[in-house]
Amino acid sequence: MATMGRPRTFDRDKAIDDAMHLFWQHGYESTSLAQLKAAINSGISAPSFYAAFGSKEALFRECVQRYLATHGQVTEFLWDASLPPREALETTMRASAKMQCDPGHPPGCMVALGTMSATSAGHADVTEPLARSRQRTCEGIRSVLERAAASGELKKEVDISALTTLFSTFLFGVSIQVRDGVSLDRLNSAITLIMRQWDASA
Repeated sequence: MATMGRPRTFDRDKAIDDAMHLFWQHGYESTSLAQLKAAINSGISAPSFYAAFGSKEALFRECVQRYLATHGQVTEFLWDASLPPREALETTMRASAKMQCDPGHPPGCMVALGTMSATSAGHADVTEPLARSRQRTCEGIRSVLERAAASGELKKEVDISALTTLFSTFLFGVSIQVRDGVSLDRLNSAITLIMRQWDASA
């Protein structure tokens, strides 16, 4: 009599990491269910996939949370009140650039690149957690600038809103540069230059 094979099992944590890397590299819409199932335990069956994750959207949201709890922590320096404001901002930018250039995972930042990962109206809500994360980063940059203005490190008449836009645009734009092959050395040189804008407002 034929015997039933042992049910295929998989490491859920590793599956989340593997799926996160796929979404990070290709975006939400361009990552297919076939790719996800192939990456998870050499091809998990469709019923097992849905039993484990519910849906592609639910898996994506879980991957976003994994990213924010790990790689995304590089922006937490913005909220460290023990750091001088200028140091908090510069450390954030350099840590983010270093993380994005790490060869151990896809290049760039999943939060920044996620802007382009669900373009159709039907998927607009999928990237909402990424939008919230970007907004929080902007708020962190603004809080650093406000803290510097309140302490006298920056001029009272400095345009906080404009500087927030300047630094956040630079930070999010690093992802495109990394995807285009710009080296960490060049990015660090660029960070040195943009921090001179801070010094000009001091």
